[in-house]
Amino acid sequence: MKVIIDADACPKEVLSIARRVCLDYNLELWTVANFNHNIKSEHHITVGNSSQEADIQIINTTKSGDIVVTQDWGLAAMVLGKEAGAISPTGRVFRAESIDFLLEEREIKARYRRGGGRTKGPQKRTHLDDLQFQREFVRLIEEFRGK
Repeated sequence: MKVIIDADACPKEVLSIARRVCLDYNLELWTVANFNHNIKSEHHITVGNSSQEADIQIINTTKSGDIVVTQDWGLAAMVLGKEAGAISPTGRVFRAESIDFLLEEREIKARYRRGGGRTKGPQKRTHLDDLQFQREFVRLIEEFRGK
């Protein structure tokens, strides 16, 4: 089992939490980001700046039983299809039973924005988000270790 972080848009605190937890559980931590990001990681993969390039690299790196940290619902769906785990930086664990609903919601919102509508962005990150991420991340690791 390894942990792979979609580091293009990952908050620094989430990266720090993931590093600490991976050390505690003796797990490899991989980061993937385009060359515009300065990520310090023992296992870092730098990709080009093309659309979806980091996502493609993450999918190619992910194996069954791995855990991916991403806020991209489409990437999370592909990760779940590889029998790996997926969690967002806010601690939302993506599940096969609910991913279709999330993808449908994403499409509806995108269609609304293309039509000129405006949707709210994410709320400002709080310390409670960090605590929730850590709690759910540990829970997901333990779940996958038990399989």
